[in-house]
Amino acid sequence: MDGARYGQLKAILAEAGVGVAEGLTADLDVAVVDLGAPGADLARRELAEKSPRAALLGIATPRPDLDAAVFEMIAPDCVGNELVPRLAHLRARLVLFREGQQRQRDLQVLLELTARYTEATDINELLHDVSKRLADELHIDRVAFVVVDGERGEGTIIAASDDPALKDHRIDLARYPEVREVLRTGKPVIVEDAPSHPLLEDVKASVAARGIRNLAALPLAVRGQVQGVLLLRRSAVGPFNPREVEFLTTVAQATAVAFRNVRQLERIRGQREKEKSARIAAEERVAEMKRYAAYFDHLSDGVAILDTRACVLSLNPAGQVLLDLKQADAEGRHINTLTNPSDEALLLDVLFAVSKGQVKSDVDLHAKTGTGRRLTLSVSAAPLRGDAGDGVAILTLRDVTLQRHMAEELRQTTDFLERLIDSSVDAIIAADMKGQIILFNKAAEAICGYRAEDAIGKLNVSQLYPEGVARELMKKLRSPEFGGQGRLSSSRAEIVARTGERIPVNLAASIIYEGTRETATVGIFTDLRDRISLERKLTDAEARLLESEKNAVIVALAGTAAHELNQPLTSVMGYAELLKRKIKETEPTWRPVDIIHREAERMAEIVKKIGKITRYETKAYVGSAKIVDLDKAAAHEE
Repeated sequence: MDGARYGQLKAILAEAGVGVAEGLTADLDVAVVDLGAPGADLARRELAEKSPRAALLGIATPRPDLDAAVFEMIAPDCVGNELVPRLAHLRARLVLFREGQQRQRDLQVLLELTARYTEATDINELLHDVSKRLADELHIDRVAFVVVDGERGEGTIIAASDDPALKDHRIDLARYPEVREVLRTGKPVIVEDAPSHPLLEDVKASVAARGIRNLAALPLAVRGQVQGVLLLRRSAVGPFNPREVEFLTTVAQATAVAFRNVRQLERIRGQREKEKSARIAAEERVAEMKRYAAYFDHLSDGVAILDTRACVLSLNPAGQVLLDLKQADAEGRHINTLTNPSDEALLLDVLFAVSKGQVKSDVDLHAKTGTGRRLTLSVSAAPLRGDAGDGVAILTLRDVTLQRHMAEELRQTTDFLERLIDSSVDAIIAADMKGQIILFNKAAEAICGYRAEDAIGKLNVSQLYPEGVARELMKKLRSPEFGGQGRLSSSRAEIVARTGERIPVNLAASIIYEGTRETATVGIFTDLRDRISLERKLTDAEARLLESEKNAVIVALAGTAAHELNQPLTSVMGYAELLKRKIKETEPTWRPVDIIHREAERMAEIVKKIGKITRYETKAYVGSAKIVDLDKAAAHEE
């Protein structure tokens, strides 16, 4: 191509805003070569060597819309309608070729980063290397990894591509709306033309001042949990294209997993180091305590020294005998595996309290030894103080199986006696030697009107008796004349209820001794109110029965007497009537006969009344004597 045409071609391209390269470069995509010019073959070879990516050795333009104009200028004799479609086809193949090359490059970078992740032990160095590699590959001004605390509205930059020393730098998330949006949605945020983007409205002045044009923020998420944000800023190159976003998303996901794994590894290493240090400290503490070994060896209680994991560091001979173990079998084993408690959490709770600096005493633990013996152990635990004793505990074990068994039997016996006393129909009241009531059963509540809680420890037993009676009862109890010394046989007494009523009772009492010392008194009271009422009713019934029997005897006797007297009386009255008829009234014998007749009639009236007697009625006679009142006794019948 001559100089005139080359000048016209440059003018056309310049007018279209396209520059023309004067020399060959390695990233040249399209070259225009005049194949008819001198040295064309040399130019072709040089192009193939220096620019192997060039897709076309011939005539081409940087833009498809200029193809026809360029062809018209540089090759007017060529058939443009044939070359232009071929050039378009070649250009499409070039785009696919370049995209394939870039994806292959992305995959290679991703594989290299993944290999780096598997080797990484220093999280800060790892993330800085990744950010630097991403910045170089994608021509990004700055790549940063941000760990976020959404609740507190804070973030921390832990690595940045442009500053190897930048780590643990706190930022205010209010100035990073793109990061907040990622936290809210859990999805990537891509911003083009940052100063005018609505998402960055509140910080557009700051963004414009720093020359930021394009932003990308991608979540570092594992199983939906956003741990941080991959933040990228670019100004010179164009916006992030879909391929770059896809590649960065994959990198962010891999980085999130690597970040989590390294963090977990650091925690595990830290825990192991801590446990190792604690173990060493515990062993040192045990070594320090060897001077006390002789003392522990002669204790009757088991003594175990435990490390921070509740594993046995040492166990004294008494503990070995108690748990049916040897020292070698005990060392390094968890205390729960040695005691086999029925409640595994109980001993762990004790040791947890000890790890907090507390002291636990007399905790009952139901255990089983290696040979199957079941024990009740009283456990006490305390932390070992001092620098070497941090986290180490000393545990004492005492066999209280027999004591707890006896205590359980005593409790059962006590419960039985309490139920027996409460179910008694008689009131049972006990008091100490000062008179303070110490036992007051249900029947006592019913009789006296006091509740047990109001009487026990608050009421003196003398208040339950009339004045002076309590003192007299104590004299009788100490006398051998009323049932033996310390005993009072059943006797009548009265107690005073809460209402002031005097209640008759039958009382039996005794003194309780410990050896020869008087410790308490106890009384059993039987309420006699019902019995006395019944006795009164029986007495009344007996009186009525006696009266009835007496009446029956009198009635029977009166009937018999009337029957027996009627016959001779009838004869007397008959003969007296005959004599009166035969004797004249003028004769001296008539008057005596008339008197006999009238008196016989009066006797007949008396006998008639005797026959009508139905009850026993009397009247005064001579002095204090009484006789049957015939009128009243017979009038009842009428």
